[in-house]
Amino acid sequence: MKNTILIIEDEPSMRIGMSHSLSSSGHTVNVCEDGAQGMSAIEKKRFDLVITDLKLPHYDGFAILKRIKEISPDTGVIIMTAYADVKTAVQAIRDGAFDYIAKPFSNEELLITIDRFLKFRNLELEVNRLRRSVSEKSGLQDLIGVSPFMKDVFDRIESVAKTEAPVLIHGESGTGKELVANAIHTLSLRNDKPFVKINCAAIPESLFESELFGHEKGAFTGANETRKGKFEFADGGTIFFDEVGEIPLPLQPKLLRVLEDGVITRLGGNTSIKVEVRGIYGTSRNLSACIVSGTFREDLFYRINVVPVTLPPLRNRKEDIPYLIGHFLTHFREKYSRADLTISRPAYDALLSYNYPGNVRELKHALERAVILSKNGVIEVNNLPDEMSARADAVQCVNGNLSLEASVRCIERERIVKALNESGGKKIEAAKALGISRKVLWRKLKEYKLS
Repeated sequence: MKNTILIIEDEPSMRIGMSHSLSSSGHTVNVCEDGAQGMSAIEKKRFDLVITDLKLPHYDGFAILKRIKEISPDTGVIIMTAYADVKTAVQAIRDGAFDYIAKPFSNEELLITIDRFLKFRNLELEVNRLRRSVSEKSGLQDLIGVSPFMKDVFDRIESVAKTEAPVLIHGESGTGKELVANAIHTLSLRNDKPFVKINCAAIPESLFESELFGHEKGAFTGANETRKGKFEFADGGTIFFDEVGEIPLPLQPKLLRVLEDGVITRLGGNTSIKVEVRGIYGTSRNLSACIVSGTFREDLFYRINVVPVTLPPLRNRKEDIPYLIGHFLTHFREKYSRADLTISRPAYDALLSYNYPGNVRELKHALERAVILSKNGVIEVNNLPDEMSARADAVQCVNGNLSLEASVRCIERERIVKALNESGGKKIEAAKALGISRKVLWRKLKEYKLS
């Protein structure tokens, strides 16, 4: 389907040239020669994109932008401006314009900017479609992704949820193992029964047995009353062992026996108690390597690894990042009552290009921070954590409309800044990391006006 574009430009030759170029590229183009005609056109018809000059007779670009956002928020706006008015055009972006383009510009520059908007809009449409689709699948609301990796995860969850099979979820910290466990329980036949979670990495070894199986009064110093363990609380439902690889080795045979027999005995007691639970297990460790090193029992591994689910790190499924950004922004807009909050393109590009060693959790926390710190209704690069905001300049070096020579200089400057930051400003260490002499580094610092 062709995209409908409205051009509002009072200079005839420019208006005709843009119209011809965009029509030749397959777009449906309407043109207006002043602000009054433009305002009338947007009142009568919905456009995918409006390209308007900032200074126009009757109504200026700000008035047109404001009206478009009132009557058709999904319509994109690109502001054309003279170079001297770039600062003003940046304000238009804060008010909701997608981008600006400084005159004079080539047809190629214009088409690149339009293409960037259309890709951005298609991502937003796909996010909304995905959100509607996911919300229809109870239990999968918080698992977001369209990558082949995540589609496999969704299929595995739906296949295993209504069975009683143990599930072992493997993934780096922050990839969403607990969300998968939640989804499996919610979609299971036990969803009206208890769902008990245990963080195995947070329990002291001396308290592990009591936590799992409970204890009788007087079983040890401080045991002033009889207490149920996690297995009893989870009876009839599901128990999730997060970081199961952290369970102390001496306790693993007891856990294996309970999983096989369904019988526990409280610490300090003699009475056998029947429990019936389904086990889900999460780990960020390589349990096969733990078996080799002697820190995890092989028989316990085979008992819990009936159906494996592997969650990929976020850096391996970057096509999911736009959807996650949309999902978390919607959540935090509601949480902090910032319904009109938007994200600037440089900030968005920085989020897309970052590698996320902390995975989805890191992205979520970065966006929450940005929402809290943002002003004037726009998340800017400086609202992001330093390690992410540093990516914005590097991205601009590659994606900006720079010549090859300017791009190389831009990248060189950013690499020097990074080395200085990592060395704490120590120039000898920075030069060594860069593979250059201290003399060359001093010359570069002077050349790029870096103190």
